[in-house]
Amino acid sequence: MDRIKPRKRVYNGMPARDLGSEGWHKPWSGGNGGNCLEAMKLADGRIAVRQSTDPDGPALIYTTDEMTAFIEGAKAGDADFLLS
Repeated sequence: MDRIKPRKRVYNGMPARDLGSEGWHKPWSGGNGGNCLEAMKLADGRIAVRQSTDPDGPALIYTTDEMTAFIEGAKAGDADFLLS
């Protein structure tokens, strides 16, 4: 994943369009018709996430440590209660 250097100050909840249209990737996609999250690696190492069906909506910005904790927790089943 290429690192993107945005033109503006990056903050949690900023409009994803302000990060540009290049560099967004769908790290996974299930059987939901392509409705999924897209992620972008920023120049400072943080990760921006947006909803693919709302590319101009808010971008959530996470540190690498936050994203690692989330992914490891999801793999361990820590969020399975959300699906029941």
